[in-house]
Amino acid sequence: MPRILSIDYGQKRTGIAVTDEMQIIASGLTTIPTSTVIDFLKDYFSKEKVEAVLIGEPKQMNGQPSESAPIIKGFVTHFSNIFPDMKVVRVDERFTSKMAFQTMIDSGLSKKQRQNKGLIDEISATIMLQDYLSSKRF
Repeated sequence: MPRILSIDYGQKRTGIAVTDEMQIIASGLTTIPTSTVIDFLKDYFSKEKVEAVLIGEPKQMNGQPSESAPIIKGFVTHFSNIFPDMKVVRVDERFTSKMAFQTMIDSGLSKKQRQNKGLIDEISATIMLQDYLSSKRF
């Protein structure tokens, strides 16, 4: 079975998570500079079969798009032009950063380790992906 990949796209850094081949478990893959996302994905897709890519959709509490929504929408358009055959699924990413930070606390990471914004991005992508996998099962 091909994998599902999740992208927590940001202006500076992008967190990436991926499922196992059975699409049961989501795991953080990496955090990379946003300027390198497309090259990273080209390389990754050449090595691994990927069925779909989840891309976070930032929303405010009232459900309206957040101020970063146009930037991410531009990335989605760019991504779709480069990878026209790849299925893109937009997922609500509200609270993922807060949940990622809480996960770091619950995991016993030190204050210094919790300041690693790249790790927060990677965990956020993992949370989005695990939520998606859970919703597919019901």
